[in-house]
Amino acid sequence: MAHEYRLTVRGYELDSFGHVNNAVYFNYCEQARWEILRTRDLFDYFLKNRLILVVAEARIRYAREAKVFDELAVHTDMAREAPYLVFDHTIKNRDTGEVVARGTIKTLLVDHDRIPHDIPDFFLG
Repeated sequence: MAHEYRLTVRGYELDSFGHVNNAVYFNYCEQARWEILRTRDLFDYFLKNRLILVVAEARIRYAREAKVFDELAVHTDMAREAPYLVFDHTIKNRDTGEVVARGTIKTLLVDHDRIPHDIPDFFLG
């Protein structure tokens, strides 16, 4: 399952060098995951079943700088790597098509007692 989230770089996301601060790329990836949960009604599933999707591991590799008002797209693929649900993000500049960064985020599905649960098949459908 592939998903695309589009955004415009905002001024407050820049560091003193005038490009997007390295930590902001994690925010871009996280917002892309929230959009997947929203558009696929997975967030409602979590609420009904009292489950939480937590980040177990996060990794970003930076390729090019992004600057204020750049139009970016976060392309996200999901895969199950038991017990994890893995989100592979590729952030591209929409005007040039160049890859700005790539991120891999491993998540676990846990209940309110923090006990891990299997990733349901329909998550990937």
